[in-house]
Amino acid sequence: MPSAMEGPEAGEDADVSRYEETEDNNVSPTDLSELLKEGTKESHDRAENTQFVKDFLKGRIRKELFKLATVALHFTYSALEEEMDRNKDNPVFAPLYFPVELHRREALAKDLKYFYGEDWKEKIQCSEATQQYVDRIHHVGQHEPELLVAHAYTRYMGDLSGGQVLKKVAQRALKLPSTGEGIQFYVFENVSNAQQFKQLYRARMNALDLDKNTKERIVEEANRAFRFNMQVFDELDKIGRSLPEEAQDGGFPVHDGKGDIRKCPYYADKLGSAFCVLAGAAGPGSPFHAAVGLARQPLVQLVLAACVAVAAGAAAWYIL
Repeated sequence: MPSAMEGPEAGEDADVSRYEETEDNNVSPTDLSELLKEGTKESHDRAENTQFVKDFLKGRIRKELFKLATVALHFTYSALEEEMDRNKDNPVFAPLYFPVELHRREALAKDLKYFYGEDWKEKIQCSEATQQYVDRIHHVGQHEPELLVAHAYTRYMGDLSGGQVLKKVAQRALKLPSTGEGIQFYVFENVSNAQQFKQLYRARMNALDLDKNTKERIVEEANRAFRFNMQVFDELDKIGRSLPEEAQDGGFPVHDGKGDIRKCPYYADKLGSAFCVLAGAAGPGSPFHAAVGLARQPLVQLVLAACVAVAAGAAAWYIL
């Protein structure tokens, strides 16, 4: 598929080139792009240091949690792009309307279909933290459209930057298909050069006819958008702590040693069949049962735990 910055849109490509050549000379500290960059640094750093993001970057992300994060993105981008469509002719946002290049709804629908099946819409729901984010986006789009740029900037510029790192981490850690299923959200087919496109986007932002007060409100709204994202991350982190531990290679969850594993509905449901097949194929005097008995010894468990820790550390180093 040809890039949106090719062919009939060659004029925009020329805009990119001119901006790229003169970026350092023409950018002013009072330009909106610079105000946003400087004014959201602290929020950006805090977002990157949430536990969910740190774990994600180290490859410690479980498929169930990744699926829930994709659900949150679906509701967020559905709201954002609905309001962008509503304001596509509004002078305070129209220059930043790039539906072909940026919109993520269709990509997220593909990811959710991959994770949840054809009836994915009936299987998902908007979380509390995500709903608060969605409500704010709708309020801005309908009542303060001049602030919509803050939410678009926070999401899309991040997707074209750090999002590409997360794509590779998720694909490796979750062993997703190399053909891209499950991570279509991170694929911008109509942006041939992300760096040049971001320069074009910033140039369009700086050309908006905004007074000083409006620019300050946009920066404030961008920081609010970061807070909404952090609330979603914290919510996902709490959910993650409540989920049973899972092996990163997609194997069986790891029992924490507390209580009787046979009384856990999760294990009975998820692991029962596999363990029954193994047990049924091996009698009480088999090597399988001997190995299970050995594995129950505290000293052996300690050694195994140390080996798992070393392997996890090596995997995290490889992913990074």
